Amino acid sequence: MRFATLTTSYVPTNCPPSNLQNLLDLDLPGLAAFFESLGEKPFRARQVLRWLHQYGADDFAEMTDLAKSLRAKLPEVAEIRPPLLHHEQVSDDGTRKWLLEVGPQNRVETVFIPEAERGTLCVSTQVGCALECAFCSTGRQGFNRNLSVAEIIGQLWWANKAMGRDPKGDRIVSNVVLMGMGEPLLNYDNTVTAVSLMLDDHAYGLSKRRVTISTSGIVPAMDRLRVQMPVALAVSLHAPNDALRDQLVPINRKYPLSVLIPACQRYAQDGPRDFITFEYVMLDGINDRPEHAEQLLHLTRDVNCKFNLIPFNPFPDSGFRRSPSETVRRFASQLMGGGKIA
Repeated sequence: MRFATLTTSYVPTNCPPSNLQNLLDLDLPGLAAFFESLGEKPFRARQVLRWLHQYGADDFAEMTDLAKSLRAKLPEVAEIRPPLLHHEQVSDDGTRKWLLEVGPQNRVETVFIPEAERGTLCVSTQVGCALECAFCSTGRQGFNRNLSVAEIIGQLWWANKAMGRDPKGDRIVSNVVLMGMGEPLLNYDNTVTAVSLMLDDHAYGLSKRRVTISTSGIVPAMDRLRVQMPVALAVSLHAPNDALRDQLVPINRKYPLSVLIPACQRYAQDGPRDFITFEYVMLDGINDRPEHAEQLLHLTRDVNCKFNLIPFNPFPDSGFRRSPSETVRRFASQLMGGGKIA
């Protein structure tokens, strides 16, 4: 896959913090409270939400159904401040990447993946990651900070602004997966607020089945999510037993499989889909043997699930190798022979 840089838009990394309210940080209730504080009617929140997220407005002057006096007042108290575009790349297969500035020396990557029946945007929720998964280059970088709501939803804002709509008038981005940099459930409040914007019919109007949160298994937050915002769930499993998962995914020492698997069962019962997706990076000679597949079948015997077998993405000094294609095929066949989707 070849990428070409389409746009280079280097931006200063010393932008001073603003005292203005960034409206991209607010969901519908937050916007309603903001406009109430200005002495405005609640319906202003719906109007502005549509301008921000359906039309990608970045200037209050564009919001022509607002009173002229309100349009004049808003720049004094509020701003529309998405992440800043550093550069954009596009590949020959239509995959697009945006590198976004989220503060001094901090950047996150957002990726659009085109498929025949859908277009999926992969979104980040943190700068770095604290979970230190052994096979993950982001985990080696360490954790910097959580992204704000504006920095999370701003990734979808940028993608829609860049790609627009198809000939039928539908948005090119039809699905969002929170599988980029960071652990979404360790940035719970900002992630859930951003997801609420993705689902809101006045904003992006995505269904709960079309938004997927990926987690390494933060069990209390999984239980909270299935009650508060039950979107589709993917769990980064990567090992069929505690001994191996303790090494590959250290959070397993806090939430072992005996705790994680029942949480997955609970989520599948209440979530928008009746199954959980288990993500499984295939590591040569580490977790890809026939006995590992057999252990997975036993571990997930009571969970309605499917497996996403992921090729390892090599990085310097990782100590891991990608499983050969034939090994992956045999592993998948063994899982499917046991009644699972892989």
